[in-house]
Amino acid sequence: MTSSPVAVLVATQNLTAVLRIMQWGVIALIFLFFLRVIRAVWVEMSPATIRKSRSQRRQERREVRAAERPRDQPKPTRRRHLYLKVVQPDTQAGRTYDLDDELTIGRSPGCGVAMPQDIYTSTLHARLFRRSEQLWVEDLGSTNGTYVNSEQIKQAVRLGKGDLLQVGSTVFEVSR
Repeated sequence: MTSSPVAVLVATQNLTAVLRIMQWGVIALIFLFFLRVIRAVWVEMSPATIRKSRSQRRQERREVRAAERPRDQPKPTRRRHLYLKVVQPDTQAGRTYDLDDELTIGRSPGCGVAMPQDIYTSTLHARLFRRSEQLWVEDLGSTNGTYVNSEQIKQAVRLGKGDLLQVGSTVFEVSR
């Protein structure tokens, strides 16, 4: 049973076509891999999403409350306690930290919010404290900076409900 030269030629052409398709498939997979790497680096290096300013959010809440509350009803005076809730990374999402009079954030185990797994956080990164019944945050000379609502802070900044605080690659939301 000898094979004819035509059959050998057809088999070789089919094999070449199959190998060419496999080569392009491998190139496409490498390209997709590099796209994923670039996206992961971009997400890690960009600050948290930009949100409306605190004053805009407060004004919207006031308008909604004024529309819902009858005119003769007095304004509620009860103040609720604030918490820090982890938004990112997803492995820590939902975790909350009670905001007492003062709280430090950093990689050190002695911090109130210790984040040894976050390599972008300094040993003592930021401090949250109360002044005149208001919550403030200040950067403690960290390498990568502290961000409030996607803006890097250089001095103490007042925090309110709904503000996003980014320390290293961890993003917190101030909530009640």
